[in-house]
Amino acid sequence: MGIYIFVSVVIIIACVLQILVVLVQNSKGGGLAANFTSAGQTMGVRKTADFLEKSTWTIAAAILILCVVATASIPRGGDAQQSRIQNQIDNAVDPNAIPTLPTAIPQSSTTTPEPAQQPEN
Repeated sequence: MGIYIFVSVVIIIACVLQILVVLVQNSKGGGLAANFTSAGQTMGVRKTADFLEKSTWTIAAAILILCVVATASIPRGGDAQQSRIQNQIDNAVDPNAIPTLPTAIPQSSTTTPEPAQQPEN
């Protein structure tokens, strides 16, 4: 269970990071690069856009891989802990079965009933 929780937390952190990277980008190619217009900068406008695009794809791939790892590390119980669906299937009642209703007079299995006498005409 510990690895599943750890991977889930890492996925949430990666998703937040992905949101931040996407929000920094500008849909028209400006984004973070629009603020850096000085001539002596190390990374140009195109380099910043390339970095943000590569980081977007890298984080997206990391989230995909982490989701597969999280699915593989889901804690599963043994035979003692079955799924709820399986329990309902096992305890289901056949809807076509004829219900056994209680009788008005319970019959005792130790005494034999006496035959009813026929009225004489």
